[in-house]
Amino acid sequence: MHTALRLGWLEVKLLLREPLTVVFSLVLPLIVLFVLGGVFGNEPSKPGEMVVYRGVGPITYYVPAYVALVVASVCVISIPTHLATNRERGVLKRYHASGISAASIAGAELVVVFALSAISAALLLVAAWISYDFESPRSVPAVVGVFIVLALGFAAFGLLLGALAPTARAAQALGMLLWFVMLFLGGAGPPPEVLGGAMHVVSVVTPLLHAVRIMQSAWLGLDAGWSWLVFGGMFAVCTVLGIRLFRWE
Repeated sequence: MHTALRLGWLEVKLLLREPLTVVFSLVLPLIVLFVLGGVFGNEPSKPGEMVVYRGVGPITYYVPAYVALVVASVCVISIPTHLATNRERGVLKRYHASGISAASIAGAELVVVFALSAISAALLLVAAWISYDFESPRSVPAVVGVFIVLALGFAAFGLLLGALAPTARAAQALGMLLWFVMLFLGGAGPPPEVLGGAMHVVSVVTPLLHAVRIMQSAWLGLDAGWSWLVFGGMFAVCTVLGIRLFRWE
């Protein structure tokens, strides 16, 4: 545990020097939230209109959704790219030769996920609180608990991507592609109710959609439906495959 914490702190400092990490994890979710807030406001659907945003105001919908998004951002872009870069440069091989276990590597990346996600979420919430009037969490402990669950699930997803990517450039390209797909179709962009056909199918299979619903269940008291089961299944599958496919070099 001590090794994982020390290694994790080192990884956090290194990642914060990467422009890609700063943009996609700390800046871009905040910019998109303000754009959507300026376009849609926070008025819920009126009687007789199509019910969108699960019946709440757009900003009330998007704030918890973007708390989930910042966790996904760290895990699908920063973690896989950094892991693949360390493998390419022989850093993982040197760690292995020094007696550092794969569990310590995974623990270090988990420290990175929690640290960067917490920083990004805090910035997002402070900016949203200053700028908008939206519904506060019904239970702060429940929101914190869900945040931890999402960090664990997306960390497993990110580690699997890092294990599968043959190069750092491949990991970066795959991560950015997945990020944009999840942004637009995973409940953090257009309201899921207006997506139809193939877009609806893709939306349902994106991890972010279920993460958003889980976070909104704690924040707004909305029904998460099957999302707990789907997200838990993703976490289990990614953990098993990530351990099986992990490569030092």
